[in-house]
Amino acid sequence: MPSTAQNPVKSVGTTFEILNALKELGGARVTDLARHLDLPKSTVHNYLSTLEQEEYIVKDDNVYRVGLRFLELGAYSRHERKLFQIAKPEVDRLADETGELANILVEEHGRGSYLYRAYGEQAVRVKAHVGTRVSLHTTALGKAILAYLPEERVDEIVDRHGLTGNTEQSIESRAELEETLDAIRERGVAFDDEERLNGLRCVAAPVLDNSDRIIGAISVAGPTNRFRGDRFREELPQKVLEVANVIELNFTYS
Repeated sequence: MPSTAQNPVKSVGTTFEILNALKELGGARVTDLARHLDLPKSTVHNYLSTLEQEEYIVKDDNVYRVGLRFLELGAYSRHERKLFQIAKPEVDRLADETGELANILVEEHGRGSYLYRAYGEQAVRVKAHVGTRVSLHTTALGKAILAYLPEERVDEIVDRHGLTGNTEQSIESRAELEETLDAIRERGVAFDDEERLNGLRCVAAPVLDNSDRIIGAISVAGPTNRFRGDRFREELPQKVLEVANVIELNFTYS
Protein backbone atom coordinates (compact mmCIF):
# COMPACT_ATOMS: atom_id res chain seq x y z
CA MET A 1 0.00 0.00 0.00
CA PRO A 2 1.27 3.52 -0.65
CA SER A 3 2.65 5.20 2.43
CA THR A 4 1.13 8.42 3.71
CA ALA A 5 2.93 11.45 2.35
CA GLN A 6 5.34 12.86 4.94
CA ASN A 7 4.75 16.44 3.82
CA PRO A 8 1.44 16.47 1.92
CA VAL A 9 0.71 19.52 -0.19
CA LYS A 10 -2.63 20.76 1.07
CA SER A 11 -3.57 22.52 -2.16
CA VAL A 12 -3.13 19.28 -4.14
CA GLY A 13 -5.37 17.47 -1.69
CA THR A 14 -8.00 20.20 -1.99
CA THR A 15 -7.83 20.02 -5.78
CA PHE A 16 -8.70 16.34 -5.77
CA GLU A 17 -11.42 16.83 -3.15
CA ILE A 18 -13.04 19.30 -5.54
CA LEU A 19 -12.66 17.00 -8.55
CA ASN A 20 -14.08 14.03 -6.66
CA ALA A 21 -16.99 16.15 -5.46
CA LEU A 22 -17.74 17.26 -9.03
CA LYS A 23 -17.81 13.59 -10.02
CA GLU A 24 -20.06 12.58 -7.12
CA LEU A 25 -22.47 15.46 -7.69
CA GLY A 26 -22.54 15.10 -11.48
CA GLY A 27 -21.44 18.70 -11.81
CA ALA A 28 -22.11 21.67 -9.53
CA ARG A 29 -22.23 25.44 -9.23
CA VAL A 30 -19.65 27.23 -7.10
CA THR A 31 -22.08 27.87 -4.25
CA ASP A 32 -23.31 24.27 -4.12
CA LEU A 33 -19.79 22.89 -4.27
CA ALA A 34 -18.57 25.23 -1.51
CA ARG A 35 -21.48 24.15 0.69
CA HIS A 36 -20.86 20.47 -0.07
CA LEU A 37 -17.17 20.71 0.85
CA ASP A 38 -17.61 23.27 3.63
CA LEU A 39 -15.09 25.58 2.00
CA PRO A 40 -15.21 29.35 1.36
CA LYS A 41 -16.89 30.18 -1.92
CA SER A 42 -13.94 32.34 -3.00
CA THR A 43 -11.52 29.46 -2.42
CA VAL A 44 -13.61 27.06 -4.47
CA HIS A 45 -13.95 29.60 -7.25
CA ASN A 46 -10.18 30.05 -7.43
CA TYR A 47 -9.59 26.31 -7.70
CA LEU A 48 -12.29 25.91 -10.33
CA SER A 49 -10.96 28.81 -12.38
CA THR A 50 -7.48 27.30 -12.37
CA LEU A 51 -8.74 23.83 -13.32
CA GLU A 52 -10.79 25.33 -16.13
CA GLN A 53 -7.77 27.32 -17.33
CA GLU A 54 -5.74 24.08 -17.46
CA GLU A 55 -8.66 22.42 -19.33
CA TYR A 56 -9.36 19.71 -16.75
CA ILE A 57 -12.92 20.90 -16.08
CA VAL A 58 -15.55 22.63 -18.19
CA LYS A 59 -18.22 25.20 -17.33
CA ASP A 60 -21.67 25.26 -18.87
CA ASP A 61 -24.30 27.74 -17.61
CA ASN A 62 -22.22 28.23 -14.45
CA VAL A 63 -22.18 24.47 -13.76
CA TYR A 64 -18.72 22.96 -13.55
CA ARG A 65 -18.06 19.38 -14.68
CA VAL A 66 -15.05 17.07 -14.95
CA GLY A 67 -13.55 17.47 -18.42
CA LEU A 68 -12.49 14.98 -21.04
CA ARG A 69 -8.80 15.76 -20.60
CA PHE A 70 -8.80 13.15 -17.83
CA LEU A 71 -9.85 10.62 -20.46
CA GLU A 72 -6.61 11.34 -22.30
CA LEU A 73 -4.61 10.56 -19.16
CA GLY A 74 -6.61 7.43 -18.41
CA ALA A 75 -6.31 6.15 -21.96
CA TYR A 76 -2.56 6.72 -21.85
CA SER A 77 -2.25 4.85 -18.53
CA ARG A 78 -4.28 1.92 -19.85
CA HIS A 79 -2.37 1.68 -23.11
CA GLU A 80 0.93 1.63 -21.22
CA ARG A 81 -0.09 -1.58 -19.44
CA LYS A 82 1.14 -4.68 -21.20
CA LEU A 83 -1.75 -6.68 -19.73
CA PHE A 84 -4.28 -4.53 -21.59
CA GLN A 85 -2.53 -4.93 -24.92
CA ILE A 86 -2.15 -8.70 -24.49
CA ALA A 87 -5.53 -9.49 -22.89
CA LYS A 88 -7.89 -7.27 -24.92
CA PRO A 89 -8.27 -9.56 -27.99
CA GLU A 90 -8.70 -12.62 -25.78
CA VAL A 91 -11.37 -10.92 -23.66
CA ASP A 92 -13.13 -9.81 -26.85
CA ARG A 93 -13.16 -13.47 -27.91
CA LEU A 94 -14.48 -14.53 -24.51
CA ALA A 95 -17.38 -12.08 -24.85
CA ASP A 96 -18.13 -13.24 -28.40
CA GLU A 97 -18.05 -16.95 -27.55
CA THR A 98 -20.19 -16.67 -24.41
CA GLY A 99 -22.43 -13.82 -25.57
CA GLU A 100 -21.92 -12.22 -22.18
CA LEU A 101 -20.02 -9.37 -20.51
CA ALA A 102 -16.26 -10.02 -20.20
CA ASN A 103 -13.87 -7.96 -18.09
CA ILE A 104 -10.28 -7.24 -17.14
CA LEU A 105 -9.62 -5.94 -13.62
CA VAL A 106 -6.37 -4.80 -12.00
CA GLU A 107 -5.58 -3.80 -8.43
CA GLU A 108 -4.32 -0.33 -7.60
CA HIS A 109 -4.19 1.26 -4.14
CA GLY A 110 -6.17 -1.65 -2.72
CA ARG A 111 -9.13 -1.19 -5.07
CA GLY A 112 -10.05 -2.98 -8.26
CA SER A 113 -10.15 -0.92 -11.46
CA TYR A 114 -11.83 -2.13 -14.64
CA LEU A 115 -9.17 -1.98 -17.34
CA TYR A 116 -11.40 -3.21 -20.16
CA ARG A 117 -14.95 -4.50 -20.79
CA ALA A 118 -16.24 -6.38 -23.83
CA TYR A 119 -19.90 -7.01 -24.66
CA GLY A 120 -21.30 -10.16 -26.26
CA GLU A 121 -24.67 -10.25 -28.01
CA GLN A 122 -26.61 -10.90 -24.78
CA ALA A 123 -24.39 -8.91 -22.42
CA VAL A 124 -26.04 -7.04 -19.57
CA ARG A 125 -25.29 -3.32 -19.26
CA VAL A 126 -24.51 -2.93 -15.58
CA LYS A 127 -23.68 0.40 -13.98
CA ALA A 128 -19.90 0.32 -14.29
CA HIS A 129 -17.47 1.42 -16.96
CA VAL A 130 -13.77 1.28 -17.74
CA GLY A 131 -12.02 2.99 -14.85
CA THR A 132 -14.75 2.27 -12.30
CA ARG A 133 -13.19 1.27 -8.97
CA VAL A 134 -14.69 -1.46 -6.81
CA SER A 135 -14.01 -3.17 -3.49
CA LEU A 136 -11.97 -6.26 -4.25
CA HIS A 137 -13.85 -8.57 -1.87
CA THR A 138 -17.22 -7.89 -3.54
CA THR A 139 -16.33 -9.18 -7.02
CA ALA A 140 -15.12 -12.48 -8.46
CA LEU A 141 -12.37 -10.53 -10.22
CA GLY A 142 -11.22 -8.88 -7.01
CA LYS A 143 -11.32 -12.10 -5.02
CA ALA A 144 -9.26 -13.83 -7.73
CA ILE A 145 -6.64 -11.10 -7.26
CA LEU A 146 -6.75 -11.19 -3.45
CA ALA A 147 -6.26 -14.97 -3.47
CA TYR A 148 -2.84 -14.59 -5.08
CA LEU A 149 -1.56 -11.55 -3.22
CA PRO A 150 0.79 -12.05 -0.24
CA GLU A 151 -1.13 -12.43 3.03
CA GLU A 152 0.36 -9.26 4.48
CA ARG A 153 -0.81 -7.30 1.45
CA VAL A 154 -4.34 -8.64 1.87
CA ASP A 155 -4.22 -7.58 5.52
CA GLU A 156 -3.15 -4.07 4.50
CA ILE A 157 -6.01 -3.81 2.00
CA VAL A 158 -8.62 -5.04 4.48
CA ASP A 159 -7.29 -2.76 7.22
CA ARG A 160 -7.42 0.25 4.90
CA HIS A 161 -10.70 -0.35 3.08
CA GLY A 162 -12.64 -2.70 5.34
CA LEU A 163 -15.13 -5.35 4.28
CA THR A 164 -18.27 -3.34 3.70
CA GLY A 165 -20.79 -5.35 1.68
CA ASN A 166 -22.83 -4.30 -1.33
CA THR A 167 -25.55 -6.95 -0.94
CA GLU A 168 -26.67 -9.52 1.63
CA GLN A 169 -24.40 -12.05 -0.09
CA SER A 170 -21.22 -9.96 0.25
CA ILE A 171 -18.32 -11.13 2.40
CA GLU A 172 -18.24 -9.13 5.61
CA SER A 173 -15.77 -10.95 7.88
CA ARG A 174 -12.05 -11.74 7.71
CA ALA A 175 -12.72 -15.42 8.49
CA GLU A 176 -15.17 -15.75 5.60
CA LEU A 177 -12.74 -13.99 3.28
CA GLU A 178 -9.90 -16.35 4.24
CA GLU A 179 -12.10 -19.39 3.63
CA THR A 180 -13.14 -18.01 0.24
CA LEU A 181 -9.57 -17.23 -0.84
CA ASP A 182 -8.44 -20.74 0.15
CA ALA A 183 -11.19 -22.20 -2.06
CA ILE A 184 -10.17 -19.98 -4.98
CA ARG A 185 -6.56 -21.12 -4.75
CA GLU A 186 -7.72 -24.74 -4.66
CA ARG A 187 -9.98 -24.61 -7.73
CA GLY A 188 -8.26 -21.79 -9.64
CA VAL A 189 -11.41 -19.70 -10.23
CA ALA A 190 -13.52 -17.27 -8.23
CA PHE A 191 -17.29 -16.86 -8.16
CA ASP A 192 -19.48 -13.84 -7.49
CA ASP A 193 -22.97 -15.00 -6.57
CA GLU A 194 -24.84 -11.67 -6.41
CA GLU A 195 -22.20 -10.25 -4.06
CA ARG A 196 -21.77 -6.93 -5.84
CA LEU A 197 -25.10 -6.54 -7.61
CA ASN A 198 -28.35 -8.39 -7.00
CA GLY A 199 -29.23 -10.54 -9.99
CA LEU A 200 -25.67 -10.69 -11.36
CA ARG A 201 -23.24 -13.61 -11.21
CA CYS A 202 -19.64 -13.73 -12.35
CA VAL A 203 -16.82 -16.23 -12.87
CA ALA A 204 -13.21 -15.01 -12.79
CA ALA A 205 -9.70 -16.38 -13.14
CA PRO A 206 -6.41 -14.80 -12.03
CA VAL A 207 -3.74 -13.84 -14.53
CA LEU A 208 -0.19 -14.49 -13.30
CA ASP A 209 3.20 -13.61 -14.75
CA ASN A 210 6.02 -16.12 -15.16
CA SER A 211 7.03 -15.53 -11.52
CA ASP A 212 3.50 -16.43 -10.35
CA ARG A 213 2.87 -12.81 -9.42
CA ILE A 214 -0.73 -11.67 -9.82
CA ILE A 215 -1.07 -8.99 -12.51
CA GLY A 216 -4.85 -8.92 -12.92
CA ALA A 217 -7.93 -11.05 -13.47
CA ILE A 218 -10.44 -11.73 -16.23
CA SER A 219 -14.08 -12.67 -15.92
CA VAL A 220 -17.39 -13.30 -17.61
CA ALA A 221 -20.56 -11.98 -15.99
CA GLY A 222 -24.28 -12.26 -16.58
CA PRO A 223 -27.77 -12.54 -15.07
CA THR A 224 -28.58 -15.31 -12.61
CA ASN A 225 -31.15 -16.89 -14.95
CA ARG A 226 -28.36 -17.65 -17.46
CA PHE A 227 -25.57 -18.23 -14.94
CA ARG A 228 -26.75 -21.35 -13.14
CA GLY A 229 -26.21 -25.08 -12.93
CA ASP A 230 -23.36 -26.63 -14.91
CA ARG A 231 -22.92 -23.50 -17.04
CA PHE A 232 -22.09 -21.41 -13.97
CA ARG A 233 -20.07 -24.02 -12.09
CA GLU A 234 -18.38 -26.01 -14.88
CA GLU A 235 -18.63 -24.60 -18.42
CA LEU A 236 -17.81 -20.94 -17.78
CA PRO A 237 -15.03 -21.65 -15.24
CA GLN A 238 -13.30 -23.86 -17.80
CA LYS A 239 -13.68 -21.16 -20.43
CA VAL A 240 -12.16 -18.36 -18.30
CA LEU A 241 -9.32 -20.65 -17.23
CA GLU A 242 -8.50 -21.38 -20.87
CA VAL A 243 -8.51 -17.70 -21.78
CA ALA A 244 -6.43 -16.77 -18.72
CA ASN A 245 -3.87 -19.42 -19.69
CA VAL A 246 -3.58 -17.99 -23.21
CA ILE A 247 -3.11 -14.48 -21.81
CA GLU A 248 -0.42 -15.69 -19.40
CA LEU A 249 1.50 -17.42 -22.19
CA ASN A 250 1.27 -14.39 -24.49
CA PHE A 251 2.25 -12.08 -21.64
CA THR A 252 5.33 -14.16 -20.86
CA TYR A 253 6.58 -14.93 -24.36
CA SER A 254 5.46 -12.02 -26.53
